[in-house]
Amino acid sequence: MSILITGATGYIGSHTTLAFLKAGYDLIALDNLTNSHPESLKRVSRMAGRSCPLHILDLRDHEALQSLFQNHSIDGVIHFAGLKSVGESMDEPLRYYDNNVSGSLNLIRVMNEYQVKRILFSSSCTVYGDPEEVPVTEDSPTGQVTSPYGRTKYMIEQILQDLQTADPEWSLILLRYFNPIGAHPDGEIGEDPAGRSGNLMPWLTQVAIGKQKCVDIYGGDYPTPDGTAIRDYIHVMDLADGHLKAWEHHRESTATGIYNLGTGHGYSVLELIHTFESVTGKNIPWRITDRRPGDVPAVWADPGKAEKILHWEAKRNLEEMCRDSWNWQVRNPNGFKQA
Repeated sequence: MSILITGATGYIGSHTTLAFLKAGYDLIALDNLTNSHPESLKRVSRMAGRSCPLHILDLRDHEALQSLFQNHSIDGVIHFAGLKSVGESMDEPLRYYDNNVSGSLNLIRVMNEYQVKRILFSSSCTVYGDPEEVPVTEDSPTGQVTSPYGRTKYMIEQILQDLQTADPEWSLILLRYFNPIGAHPDGEIGEDPAGRSGNLMPWLTQVAIGKQKCVDIYGGDYPTPDGTAIRDYIHVMDLADGHLKAWEHHRESTATGIYNLGTGHGYSVLELIHTFESVTGKNIPWRITDRRPGDVPAVWADPGKAEKILHWEAKRNLEEMCRDSWNWQVRNPNGFKQA
């Protein structure tokens, strides 16, 4: 039996695929390559000493997805695939609803058809919206989201929970993670966005290497100590380990597991920039611009539930996140496209 990983060639998907391959799992990778490169999976296979087949298809293609399930023995699904930019979703909401929600619905329908009723869903702290209190726990209010991206994550969570209520045979794991940065310390895989990234860390590394001139900071008048937004940055390797711990803990369970994956510490945008400068020795030009629609002033996690139940905790600090991001950029100045 194999685990199907959707979005396997993407940033978080590739690091998680590596963790599961190293743990001995048989995997089937799926991606439509909208914002990723198949080279990532080639490197993952080389690093793990094991490979998994890549199927290039879109989750909205019902017949292709049916064929995949018909031709493979699939035990469960880890679902990463989806568009992921808060800012872009404000400009293109229909594209986000179509891709993220319609794609997920089609995946769930086909899973149900083939009696594959175990899924780990890649959710997000955006389901908490602009929280009244931080840190947020899994019991904090959800649904008052501030962007179409966040709303797609919230909607998919609700769809899955409604399905599990109707059919208790379904096993759900919903991982709400915060702001992944960093890369594998070997520098073989990392975040490789198409075009200029809306995420802060790849923007920082591209400025540091000379591909961009300046980092735009969206908003300098938030009610935070330095006026810039505060986020819980988590190393992508810790995040991948969290997926593995959650999957193994819920291996025989049909209960719904909901977990925050974060460090429990919030850092402002300026704190991250200054830490990156300190670690790399690079000067990062930046400028304050208007707030970005959909962003919230501050959010960070209370990861206590994952620590207690999954025996998982984030181990890597902000300096390591910056060091590994920079190492990836230096070793891959043009990302996977140079391969």
